[in-house]
Amino acid sequence: MMLLSGALLGRPIKVASIPIELAGSYIIINTTINNSTPLRLIFDTGVRNTIITEVHKEDSINLNIGNRKPIQGLGFGKTVSSYVSDSNNIKLGKLKLTGKTVNLLEEDLLGLSRHIGVKINGIAGIDLIKDHIIKIDYNRKKMIFYRHEQFLIPKGYIYKPIIVENGKLYLNLTLLDDSAQIRNIKMLIDTGAMLNAWFQTVRSDAAEIPERRVYARIGEGLSGELHGYMARIPQICLDKYCFHQPIVVFPDSATIAGIISKSDRDGTIGNELLSRFNIIIDIKNKALYLKPNHSFNNRFRYNVAGIEIIQSNPVLPVYEITNIWKDSPAEKAGLQPGDILIEIKGINTFTLKLSEVRGYFQRISEQPMQIVVDRNHEFMTFNIDMQDVLNNP
Repeated sequence: MMLLSGALLGRPIKVASIPIELAGSYIIINTTINNSTPLRLIFDTGVRNTIITEVHKEDSINLNIGNRKPIQGLGFGKTVSSYVSDSNNIKLGKLKLTGKTVNLLEEDLLGLSRHIGVKINGIAGIDLIKDHIIKIDYNRKKMIFYRHEQFLIPKGYIYKPIIVENGKLYLNLTLLDDSAQIRNIKMLIDTGAMLNAWFQTVRSDAAEIPERRVYARIGEGLSGELHGYMARIPQICLDKYCFHQPIVVFPDSATIAGIISKSDRDGTIGNELLSRFNIIIDIKNKALYLKPNHSFNNRFRYNVAGIEIIQSNPVLPVYEITNIWKDSPAEKAGLQPGDILIEIKGINTFTLKLSEVRGYFQRISEQPMQIVVDRNHEFMTFNIDMQDVLNNP
């Protein structure tokens, strides 16, 4: 056999396999910490250590709380503090990890359960996988752990070198931007980012933002809200695998200035793009292996309507509009934050999951989408234009 980046070709031998749940493009894993009740965490390679953001009334967790320290994240306007707990035991299925650091947020600033529509306790950082090779199989919804000794690369995977800096993973990609310039770019690998990619807009060598774009609230970081432009760019390539006209994000400079000033990275590749592959991460040997899966050729989608919602009831499927993008079809139609969704295209939203409701907001159509909302106990009907404003003329 041929030695390749510390690994052998063939069939790997696994140490442990745990099921994953996909909520949108978030990866959710079940864990216990110090024999706690089961905790549901988002697996996020953009975070170093595990962060507990929400403790529900049915949860029980024992942490030895240490010093209070700030956490830096994307966003602008908030200072986030957490309590640090060292030397914790974390269990993933049959796999036991010892000596792990856990951060407990001073207050829940993210509201992950309400935004995702399922119970979430926090974020699982990259520290949980640094001592193993892991495979994320999006097809079979499994995360598989392997030892480094005599690891065998499954057939059909391509190899990409990764850069490991300050406990985070980076990947070099090729970008064709709107000025027809080919760029080699350095991107953070972030399974916790529910987008295809975002690109820095701070430095003079930033990629050009296309003229056809939508200004949007693009998410919530640890340090506050994220705003910026969504647009299609000509092409992103991971080695031989290229994506044409992907929808990407160009955040406002204020929301990323602190991050970019301390790094030479050009942006982030998120899980909506990563989930089009089954991936293997080998931190020790600085290697990433990719194989396209059944989602590889799916069309790129975005929030055409410009409506953001949460599940406002932790038990019942009650969906409240929290934000309407400026100049969006929803704003032009007259929808407002605080409206409660009742029907979408004649379907009672009480019968839908949060991800299914969001899916309707992403469906491009020449016909308007009819929505019924409860506004101050009065039912109101709106028709929303769902044409693709990002499509090239």
